[in-house]
Amino acid sequence: MRVVVQNDINRAYGKRGTRRRRAGVRGALAALALAAVVSGCTQSGADRAAPPAHGAQPLHAPPARALDSYASRLRAAYAARVAAAKRWGLAKVPLQAPPAPAHKPEITARKGFEVDDQEELNLPPVFTTIPTKQKIVFLTIDDGENKDPAFLRMMSDLKIPYTAFLSNYLVKDDYGYFKRMQAEGHTLNNHTLTHPYLPGLSYAEQKREICGMQDIMKKQFGKAPTVFRPPYGNYNHDTLVAAKSCGIKYAPIWDEEVYVDHWEYREDDRDLHPGDIVLTHFRGRADWKGTMVDDMRRFLGKVTAEGYAVARLEDYL
Repeated sequence: MRVVVQNDINRAYGKRGTRRRRAGVRGALAALALAAVVSGCTQSGADRAAPPAHGAQPLHAPPARALDSYASRLRAAYAARVAAAKRWGLAKVPLQAPPAPAHKPEITARKGFEVDDQEELNLPPVFTTIPTKQKIVFLTIDDGENKDPAFLRMMSDLKIPYTAFLSNYLVKDDYGYFKRMQAEGHTLNNHTLTHPYLPGLSYAEQKREICGMQDIMKKQFGKAPTVFRPPYGNYNHDTLVAAKSCGIKYAPIWDEEVYVDHWEYREDDRDLHPGDIVLTHFRGRADWKGTMVDDMRRFLGKVTAEGYAVARLEDYL
């Protein structure tokens, strides 16, 4: 029936009518293609507007019929961040880190930080910065002496990721504190049993410090980490050989260190750089002129003011 009708129309309107219909079809197809492009752009924009916090997976924009609900969730999430920033005394809302990279960067030893046979023995690299062009930094916290519950609440409220490097002699009185930290999605790593100056020890003693802490971590927290930080940032060839034998793949140290009342810098320009690893310690009023919460206010105040977000270190390793 359609063929008959079409032929009747052709006869009624002739070639001129045929050309008009073809033009109309082409216009309709173009309009459909444009609508598809616009729809695709709208969805992509929504994806970019929802970078994940705290190492989480990015939110994906749903079909058009649910866009209102999706936008409402975004507004609610931002309002929660604003409220949390105000609650913890921050001048600005911390920026959200971009999604974890699909392809992780190659991590190598920082120039001048290598040991003999570094590449030949495939020893864990010592580095201070993750290679990236994104304005992100990584927060790492050492030892485990101070166990401030307000710190846990603050970082949970603000959705700020961090990595803890633990020494057993300081954490063994309250493994539960660090288990709560782990349950929030933060990674716990090796910082030796007793926090010694490792280059002053024999190879066997260094191995005992590192592998012994690996055993503690597996028993208390469910797994032996692959990331290790030498105490004080000091190490030698034996340190990295021993660390590798204990299952360690990376040995990050730091580029900046933050205290309650000041910052310290490794580089001469005394500034932050994309991918920098920042160090602080589990300390309180007994050691500093303030608490862990005060320390985090200083840290987040600076990185946010300079346009940096805090990313999860393990997402890049």
